[in-house]
Amino acid sequence: MITTVVVGNPKAASHTLEAATLVAERLTGSEPDHVVDVIELGAGLLGWGDAAVAEAVRTVAASDLVVVASPTFKATYTGVLKLFLDQFDTGDGLAGVVAVPLMLGAGPAHALAPEVFLKPVLVELGATVPAPALYLNDRQYTDPASTEAWLERWRDVVVAATGG
Repeated sequence: MITTVVVGNPKAASHTLEAATLVAERLTGSEPDHVVDVIELGAGLLGWGDAAVAEAVRTVAASDLVVVASPTFKATYTGVLKLFLDQFDTGDGLAGVVAVPLMLGAGPAHALAPEVFLKPVLVELGATVPAPALYLNDRQYTDPASTEAWLERWRDVVVAATGG
């Protein structure tokens, strides 16, 4: 199984990246094969045809499992992540990819944001999202208890959806 983490945080090497990597590891038992820290793609995200962006898109589209993560900004995912997701073809850009939408936030007020905003765009791009989106407190995500209940309920469903 090829696993990729995609992080749309305006800050490179963020807590969001760490949280997404932890979720991928807890899901699969190993480190992700690829990491796309979207902010590192820079100005290439603002247009079409940038080689680094195109390679990142190919990497994600060729993955079996992708954890797509963002901090909560204005009750939704970041514009940086939106710029990256806009690079995929609608309907089939993520066909064959199982996705786990993940967002971090400071408290429970935006706990539905990944389900309401991030999950639908991944489905629109053709990804299979077999489990509810995951929302983690940005001060507690390193605690295994923060994902324990979600993993207990959904790990086997997500892994089975990948064919693994």
